[in-house]
Amino acid sequence: MTATQRAFNQSRVETFLGKAVNDFGAAVSAALVVIGDKLGLYKAMAGAPPMTPGELAQRTGTDERYIRDWLVNQAASGYVDYNPATGRYSMPPEHALALADDRSPFFVCGGFQVITAMMKSSGRIAEAFQTGKGMFWGEHDSDLFEGTERFFRPGYAANLISSWIPALDGVKAKLEAGARVADIGCGHGASTLIMAQAFPNSRFFGFDNHAPSIIHARKAAFTAGVADRLTFDIAGATNFPGSGYDLIAFFDCLHDLGEPGGSLKRALETLTPEGTVLIVEPMAAESVEGNFNPVGRVYSGASVLCCTPNAIASGQTALGTIATEEQLRMVVTAAGFTRFRRATETPFNRVFEARR
Repeated sequence: MTATQRAFNQSRVETFLGKAVNDFGAAVSAALVVIGDKLGLYKAMAGAPPMTPGELAQRTGTDERYIRDWLVNQAASGYVDYNPATGRYSMPPEHALALADDRSPFFVCGGFQVITAMMKSSGRIAEAFQTGKGMFWGEHDSDLFEGTERFFRPGYAANLISSWIPALDGVKAKLEAGARVADIGCGHGASTLIMAQAFPNSRFFGFDNHAPSIIHARKAAFTAGVADRLTFDIAGATNFPGSGYDLIAFFDCLHDLGEPGGSLKRALETLTPEGTVLIVEPMAAESVEGNFNPVGRVYSGASVLCCTPNAIASGQTALGTIATEEQLRMVVTAAGFTRFRRATETPFNRVFEARR
């Protein structure tokens, strides 16, 4: 028996093992949430009377044997309710808002989709720990791109027009009158679409270096009926085209860039003299220990599996998702901006404004 094995507190060990088992359940259940989302199981239960595994299987065209254990996992997770007297499962309406309604501001399935997609690259990331090399965003499982849109879109829909843009000095009035806006690292274009729908007098341009995401965004713009005032193009963050922009936005992407300073310099070159840069970043603390909470746990994990590897692969700077406000300020001011402030925030986001 080693010295470490001899000197331990039995109660603390048991407490920690309980936490580990709880995390086992959370990790394996993430994949089952993605399955339930993709197969429409949550939508079938939302607003429906309590049902047996067989009834849910029949309603969704799935196999009852798989549904039986899936429902046990979901009930054990606290996602659905179970009545032992009837053997039926039901979904509380509050949970349906988070699991079955992808237009709800509380929708969370996209987050599970992101997490399970990132986990598929754990082997590659483990190698990167030893080599110091990175991994480009586009090399991840395709679920990452769809999941990212579905994860961030509810927050953008709830806050972008109602509170984030109004928190910027004079920007809302410019957009209402007619402005030119560039959305850098737009991905599937959720943020760009929301702005284009809210401000019909303005012209919007979304740029991303991931071609499949741009193809998706173009289709979404056409479907939404805003393709006449919204253009999506493949372009890098340091060489995106155009000029005379009144607003340039970086939605949850500046920390992913290997050359965030170079991208901000390009923004400065293409802004109007009174233009504004909007930077939305994940919520993070100014100290290491300030991130020891559920939000910090999620974002630091995503930083390791996805965001930091992309930055390392694409440049010399790796901010990561838990970059402090001071680190962001240094990058912004080094690029030539003289004004930088936190305009507003949510429990999950910090919203910054940069100007000349």
